[in-house]
Amino acid sequence: MAGIHEGPEFGIGDFVLLPELTLNAFMDNLKFRFEKGKIYTYIGEVVVSVNPYKQLDIYNSSYIQEYKDREIYERPPHIFALADNAHKTMKRQSQDTCIVISGESGSGKTEASKIIMRYIAAVTNVSGQKEVERVKDVLIKSNNILEAFGNAKTNRNDNSSRFGKYMDINFDFKGDPIGGHISNYLLEKSRVVYQQDGERNFHSFYQLLSGAQDGMLSDFKLTRDPKKYNFINQGGDPRVASINDKQDFRGVMDAMKATGFTPEEISTSWKLIAAVLHLASYFIYNYGNIEFAGEDQSEISNQEEPTIVSLLLGVTKDNLEKALCSRVIAAGGNVVDKHLNVPEAHYARKAFAKAMYDRLFTWIVGRINDAIDPKQHGRTVGKNTVIGVLDIYGFEIFDNNSFEQFCINYCNEKLQQLFIELVLKQEQEEYMREGIQWQHVDYFNNKVICDLVEVPHHGIFAILDEACLNVGKITDEMYLEAMAKKLGKHDRFTCRQLEPADKTLEHHRDFRIKHYAGDVTYSVVGFIDKNKDTLFMDFKRLLFNSSNSVIKVMWPEGAQSVTETTKRPITAGTSFKNSMISLVENLASKVPFYVRCIKPNEVKSPLLFDETRSRHQVMYLGLLENVRVRRAGFAFRMAYNRFLRRYKMICTKTWPNFHGQDLDGCKAIIDSQGFSSDVKYGKSKIFIRSPQTLFALEQSRGAKIPSIVLFLQKHTRGALTRKRVKRVRAVYLIMHHYKRYKLRSYALACLERFRNAKKMKDYGLSVQWPKPPNSLKSTVELLKRAHARWRAFMILSKIQVNDRPLMRLKVMAGDVLVGKRADWGVKRNWEGNYLASSKDNSNTSDFVSQMNTLKSRDGFTKILFSSYVKKANKFNKTAERGIVITDKLIYKLDIKKKFKPMTKGNSLTEVTGLSVTPGKDQLVIIHLSGGNDLVLCLENPAHEERVGELVGVLTSHMHKILKRDLKVNITKSLNCMLGHKPRTVVVKETAANGGTVFKKEGDGLALFWPTS
Repeated sequence: MAGIHEGPEFGIGDFVLLPELTLNAFMDNLKFRFEKGKIYTYIGEVVVSVNPYKQLDIYNSSYIQEYKDREIYERPPHIFALADNAHKTMKRQSQDTCIVISGESGSGKTEASKIIMRYIAAVTNVSGQKEVERVKDVLIKSNNILEAFGNAKTNRNDNSSRFGKYMDINFDFKGDPIGGHISNYLLEKSRVVYQQDGERNFHSFYQLLSGAQDGMLSDFKLTRDPKKYNFINQGGDPRVASINDKQDFRGVMDAMKATGFTPEEISTSWKLIAAVLHLASYFIYNYGNIEFAGEDQSEISNQEEPTIVSLLLGVTKDNLEKALCSRVIAAGGNVVDKHLNVPEAHYARKAFAKAMYDRLFTWIVGRINDAIDPKQHGRTVGKNTVIGVLDIYGFEIFDNNSFEQFCINYCNEKLQQLFIELVLKQEQEEYMREGIQWQHVDYFNNKVICDLVEVPHHGIFAILDEACLNVGKITDEMYLEAMAKKLGKHDRFTCRQLEPADKTLEHHRDFRIKHYAGDVTYSVVGFIDKNKDTLFMDFKRLLFNSSNSVIKVMWPEGAQSVTETTKRPITAGTSFKNSMISLVENLASKVPFYVRCIKPNEVKSPLLFDETRSRHQVMYLGLLENVRVRRAGFAFRMAYNRFLRRYKMICTKTWPNFHGQDLDGCKAIIDSQGFSSDVKYGKSKIFIRSPQTLFALEQSRGAKIPSIVLFLQKHTRGALTRKRVKRVRAVYLIMHHYKRYKLRSYALACLERFRNAKKMKDYGLSVQWPKPPNSLKSTVELLKRAHARWRAFMILSKIQVNDRPLMRLKVMAGDVLVGKRADWGVKRNWEGNYLASSKDNSNTSDFVSQMNTLKSRDGFTKILFSSYVKKANKFNKTAERGIVITDKLIYKLDIKKKFKPMTKGNSLTEVTGLSVTPGKDQLVIIHLSGGNDLVLCLENPAHEERVGELVGVLTSHMHKILKRDLKVNITKSLNCMLGHKPRTVVVKETAANGGTVFKKEGDGLALFWPTS
């Protein structure tokens, strides 16, 4: 419910629910909500809107979704709720609806109408039809055009609508907009030639000067300085902080193009604006550009400026000068040129400027209507319904109130009368439908004021028309005297002649009407001229004969002949009265919705709430009477089914479900709370008399909600968890089967590719593996390893078992030396223990005997490698020795002493690495952890390559026994440690006769290796 949703910290959202129905209580709630940032409050289904004077983030798409297709009381007060209700009523009931927006100037009426239009555009055309989208775009963008040419800055409002606008939006049976029609009322033409201090002319003049390109202004012979043009500089500084004229000009140009204006039509519109500016600039005072020959005739001395205006209007300069300085009179079949005197020339110039602007504005409205008229575009098939949006001037009380304010205030009287009558009618009809006895409500009926203005023969408009029709010189003073005679007994009318003692009224000038909104004093000066709205036919014929086809269309009556007799045109007052009566009849035929706008202060502050000013508006808008009518004995009513759904939790008989009639369920709830005496039961609704009863029901409901929420949360969470577990189980099951499927598919793909691997020369090494899925990457690595082991098995199966140890050694050596050493003896048969062979050693018995002794002493099992070597010691000397590598120790043998070991032997665990050269030499350095490496050059009678065998033996044994890889360095310059000192060993080639020998070279050693 609107009055409850926001909580007590924001006041009461519906004035109908005020505990105490007084003006003070009303104002306190309105002020409190404004200060809390809540600008909307309901009176039943009426929206009271307070201008916030700042941007609020409450109109975005998320808010639109909150209010779309919701009942008006289901969400906090918002203008979206009213717009949705109007659209929903129109769509569901196939009834025309209207939204009447009222309030004084600056209260936010125009902005409210734009918000409603944007909402309707946002919630329609869900199917995305292009034509519907085009209509929506035109409806929205037409606001930019109408505001440019029909709005102006006043002392109360920077963007005040100076015309009344009623827009009908046509909808098809689906509720989508298919067209529309705009009606405009009483454009304030007098503003074209006169503005009060602090005000501006219409926005269009300043937009042209600020936003048009230099070339356009040059063509129009204009400058950017507004102060040079009298028609737009009378109000003072034309700059307004809240208005960007340059940017707005671009927006208007884009809107005109989008709406369907042709380039010629757009250009002509601005040409007419420029023509009015030139009229103001150059035909201005009774001195300077206008001079007089004699006392009765006026002439234009500056011949350049009429040339500019004539070019802009598409007429000849002579015809323009003639129309400005004379008029044609047809009498008795004769045609006479009558020259105008000074006052008449000024009057004609101003009337011409006002008429041009008024016709331009009317033509613009017509062009927009052409773009959105459903009949012209063939979109009237089937049932069409309408939403009308009325944005019309608010009640105005200025220091100087003239004919325009009189018409505006009369319009507001008519709308207030309609408002009260329709609200009363709606309430009475609802009470009758529900069978509830209607209670009479006292309210002020302003029909007496409307009759004062519009009644035939005796109304103010009738008296004004009579004065305008009289032959002879009739003045405004004479008109005031006529009103004093005929309306002297009316208690709502007075003037100084009727109340001589009232010095607030000026003699022969002022009269006062007691409007429903307050007393307004009007100056009668100009009433007769403005009511006649005289424009000489000379101007109409002038513009009808324009070479510009757009201007020609605006003046169809100019086609009449000079001698043709025409009917006296209807006066401006009567025309406005008739249009208001027609408007009210149109609104009365629709289901009405209301937005009542309040202006909180005069300084446009978002913080200040002027209570006196706001109280006055509340009174003249009749908002308190609206609340009284709405309550009419019952503050609240709701359909039985909705009431039962909302409050069933506070009664044990209805919770959780009630299986009887909705009416019986409502009675059970009311009886359980003890409120039977405060309610009435209609045919489909329950009526609650006092707001306190409703608040008590809401309080009881609020107390139950937390436990219900917990209950629902518990079951919802359980259901969601069970659903989630089922989903997770299903996911894992699917993943399991999917993985099996992918593995099976991958395995089949592998089998297909490796089907003939056994027959291949490389056993499938060159076969490209299929790309595995991510989940099988680890499995595929296992498969690749298995394939590699199988390949190895297949290769080894061709090698004899006795030859496999040798093959292992060569593989280990090849891993280290292939591509790094030119020759490493791979093609040779590796024997290992060469000192036990007579090929190398002629004294094998001594060697074998010595080895058996060492074997029994040190406990090694096998001799892995033995050979003659030349060894370099720490003194840089070369010694012939024998080297034996067993599975545990490395021995250095003195070959001259029957292979006696020179030291105890170095354990293989002391070996940290090997170093060899990339050449053919037999240099090998066995790096030991003790800081004294073995620097050897292998020797054998056959000059065989044995370095590779030594590398293979050591790397294989270290990997097999010690489970680690032996580091092997292969470079031309080898580093080593001798006597705990670092040395560098290089190989140098020498003559063959000297044999291999180590020699000192600098700080290092050099192995001199025979070239052959």
